[in-house]
Amino acid sequence: MGHNQPMTPKSKTLALTGLVAKLDRMITLATAASSRLSRWRLILFILGAICTVTLYKMGWYQAGNGALIAFAALFLTVAVYHNRLESRLHRLRLWKQIKLVHLARLRLDWAHIPARQSTVPDHHPYAKDLDIVGPHSLLHLLDTTVSSQGQTRLQSWLLEQPPKPDQWLLRRRLVEELIPRSLFRDRLGLEAQLIGEQEINGQRLEAVLNHAVGFPHLTTVLGIQLLLATATLALGLSALLDWLPNYWMWSFAPYALLYFWTDQGEELLEHAVGVHFQLEKLGAVLGFVERHAKPRHSALAGLWEPLRTPGMNPPQLVRQAARTLHAISVKAHPLIHLAVNAVCPWDLWFTYRLQRIQAQVASHLPTWLDRLAEVEAASALATFSALHPSYRWPDPLNTDPQRNGAQARLSVIGLAHPLLPETRRISNDLSLESPGSVLLVTGSNMSGKSTFLRTLGINLCLAQAGAPVCADRFEWTWVRLATCIRVDDSLEAGLSFFYAEVKRLKSLLDATADRSSPPVLFLIDEIFKGTNNRERLIGSRSFITALSQGNGFGLVTTHDLELTDLDKTVPGLRNGHFQETVAAGALQFDYKLRPGPCPTTNALRIMEWEGLPVPKEEVGKKVNNP
Repeated sequence: MGHNQPMTPKSKTLALTGLVAKLDRMITLATAASSRLSRWRLILFILGAICTVTLYKMGWYQAGNGALIAFAALFLTVAVYHNRLESRLHRLRLWKQIKLVHLARLRLDWAHIPARQSTVPDHHPYAKDLDIVGPHSLLHLLDTTVSSQGQTRLQSWLLEQPPKPDQWLLRRRLVEELIPRSLFRDRLGLEAQLIGEQEINGQRLEAVLNHAVGFPHLTTVLGIQLLLATATLALGLSALLDWLPNYWMWSFAPYALLYFWTDQGEELLEHAVGVHFQLEKLGAVLGFVERHAKPRHSALAGLWEPLRTPGMNPPQLVRQAARTLHAISVKAHPLIHLAVNAVCPWDLWFTYRLQRIQAQVASHLPTWLDRLAEVEAASALATFSALHPSYRWPDPLNTDPQRNGAQARLSVIGLAHPLLPETRRISNDLSLESPGSVLLVTGSNMSGKSTFLRTLGINLCLAQAGAPVCADRFEWTWVRLATCIRVDDSLEAGLSFFYAEVKRLKSLLDATADRSSPPVLFLIDEIFKGTNNRERLIGSRSFITALSQGNGFGLVTTHDLELTDLDKTVPGLRNGHFQETVAAGALQFDYKLRPGPCPTTNALRIMEWEGLPVPKEEVGKKVNNP
């Protein structure tokens, strides 16, 4: 499934840089043209005024009128064209900024990638360990969404795994469909930015829509006012035609009293403006997606189909709301407002309309936001894929994540970390063939053990989210991911570092006891590093043995070379290591995973180089593996 494009990251960077340069040239030309038009508007205004006044002073009134009309028409024509040019210039500048952010994502230039706040539960099994959320994280890199719900949906795809098989297949299909549609993806963000920089916030919009307008018995009062207004108009017309005396005052008096009694002042106008402000951007974005959700049999069209039904269609309802809100805005013009309300119950009628539309929009809003969030999240992954055409599509080895771990397997070739620059990435291969498989990874300080755990975990998140991965090949069965890499003590909870680590490991081990769910892929860094050497060895042996008997497989890193003999007693365990070389008086790392226990250590050498006292005869000794 999927397609791999031949474009390299370097050529992708050059293409984006070329496009930004082209946009710069277009912006420069448009800016110069706008300046010329500004001057012409001023010249036309001055010439028109001089010619018209001169002709009037000479008594040539017809010629003066003709000149006034001609110059006014010419001025308005230039003004309209100028406004269109300014609008186009604004769009070009926004589009250039979008492309610059794409370049920043490609180069991992974090300072120029917009960061938005995101929250995640403290006890999530891997979010913080794998840098999924927060500054310089995977979510920070991927997030091109324009709504709070879109960001939440993208985050959930990364953090709620594994997904249901039908959801994952639809998601994958939608992502692949959006990859070649770069203009659609860019304009999705552009349409939102044209309305304003503030994101679409569903909770805020829901709160505005649920705010009650009007007053009790509004419908009854509106009916009475309609009858009184109709009677006043009929009696007034009869008085004008001398059919009846001025009886209209008897119906107009209660109409006016009732109007002043029910007038909501500026509160209704302020609320109407708030509703319009919140709905305008959502309507623009939803309308844009609807116009481009074609052809009919595409994944995007299928996702959007429920929103096309009459009475639920977002653009239709938003247009109705806009008309109602514009009608209410007559309150901003006191004389006009008083005149129209003297003739008919204008405020009451449009308050009633606003109530109805608010109820309709509020009932459909969850569906609107849900479908938009799905498009936004898929668009973010499609942009990620388009920016990294060398990344490969992962291949699930089964389609049902609810199957047990009997066929658990993971095989990767050329696996690298997507949050590291291409010049610093080192790729590795790995294979875990069955439940109970444990790769015990030893190695020197700074040799790459922790980074490799995060590399595997973050690529698995991408695979199960429906995105391509930073690897040459990635095959896996559905798994639950659990890690113990970045453990912090907690002063508030009164937990020491070691106790916090124990709780994390207990939670992980409990997860492997569940055989009705997919197997657990565990990634454990420096097991039991918070306690003394003797108890760490005893605890580690027991824990790793128990892990190998559960519904899971994974990697455990350690500095304790004594643990490497577990391959003799734990059938599914094998050893691997990272190591360093010493050249020109400095440590050098190749960050390559090798089979077997690590033959070297470097802690004493680092201590010596930093000036700490260490026995010279112990530095650089070979390790005697058990």
